[in-house]
Amino acid sequence: MAIRIYLEEILRERHMTSKELCRLVGITEANLSILRSGKAKGVRFGTVNKICYYLQCDVGDILKFDGKLEEEDSEHER
Repeated sequence: MAIRIYLEEILRERHMTSKELCRLVGITEANLSILRSGKAKGVRFGTVNKICYYLQCDVGDILKFDGKLEEEDSEHER
């Protein structure tokens, strides 16, 4: 995936549990787990907004572009 997720690191820096963040943001632990693992295919801007608000971070702190197209990753896996 061309977008890397750094939510785990930000949670650790903020001394917040994923369970606590789920409660604040209003998402399930399963959905946050999918996002944290990098397996999410999409995320709503409203959810990102809440995550950034409660973690007091910027979007670029939790989502980073690795410089590749997603299709490039798929071709290398074959």
